[in-house]
Amino acid sequence: MNVSSRACHMDVSNTVDVTSPGAVGAVVREILQQRYPAYDFSPVDRLVDDFASLYDGSFPGFRACEMSYHNTQHVLDVTLAMARLLDGHEAAPGQVGPLGPELALAGIAAALFHDSGYIRRLRDNRNKNGAAYTRVHVARGARFMAEYLPGVGLPALVGVCTRIIHFTGYEIDSRTLPVASEQERCLGSLLGTADLMAQLADVDYLRKCRDHLYEEFELGGIAGKQGCGTSDGTRIASRQQLLESTPEFIRKTLEQRLEGQFGGVHRLAARCFDGSHLYMDAILDNCRRLQALLSGDDEVLISPCRS
Repeated sequence: MNVSSRACHMDVSNTVDVTSPGAVGAVVREILQQRYPAYDFSPVDRLVDDFASLYDGSFPGFRACEMSYHNTQHVLDVTLAMARLLDGHEAAPGQVGPLGPELALAGIAAALFHDSGYIRRLRDNRNKNGAAYTRVHVARGARFMAEYLPGVGLPALVGVCTRIIHFTGYEIDSRTLPVASEQERCLGSLLGTADLMAQLADVDYLRKCRDHLYEEFELGGIAGKQGCGTSDGTRIASRQQLLESTPEFIRKTLEQRLEGQFGGVHRLAARCFDGSHLYMDAILDNCRRLQALLSGDDEVLISPCRS
């Protein structure tokens, strides 16, 4: 599809509003219910409602999300991508075999709360913004789910969710992460892929990097004059430098993580679009626009999406 026809709040297919928990929750549940018609996926509604409460500041004991990049839209986009990847895998499970509805539900729960470690508790006065937890947000997210899931009647999901959330981090090669089974490792690869694939395919990705991700990195002590650098040692002193480093970041992400560590499972998404890999198409379009911007093409807008 023509990327310029996408609105900023829409997914890669331009059919789902990824700023609406209700809209995404309904599509996710429909995907899962069609794949596993005998399983009760009503817990998805509770998970989505609690995610929305956590991010809008009405969840007991927590402040609202203060992140402009890792925000509600990002998480919902990732969750929708996760449901599509799960569906694509189950359509042709391969050597790993089918994951089944219980692991599928765990995957959706982990997607919804994979960035919960950015959310500050009400009693947290040590930091002024959740971005301060950038380098430790994955572990904090695991702790949140360990506390939260038993309280909503899903204690069986704690183990798998607190393990696969680490597939969204950069600290450790995901192939060495401890898991309970090869099916669980596959689930983690799907989650890590959904996290990267959704954000790189965001039609507004370039502007969000410049305006919002840099700000989060600066608040998190990664970027700016006093920043310690990203996980691969890249030092980012300005918004422009972040954009200039993004082509190499995307290249490494595609080669080392999506293809390498996660085994190319991103291709499963194409099964949801009659063979068209809309996510990769959008990622490559972002790459082309970024290269044009960096080369000084004044006709290229940093944000092509319509309102």
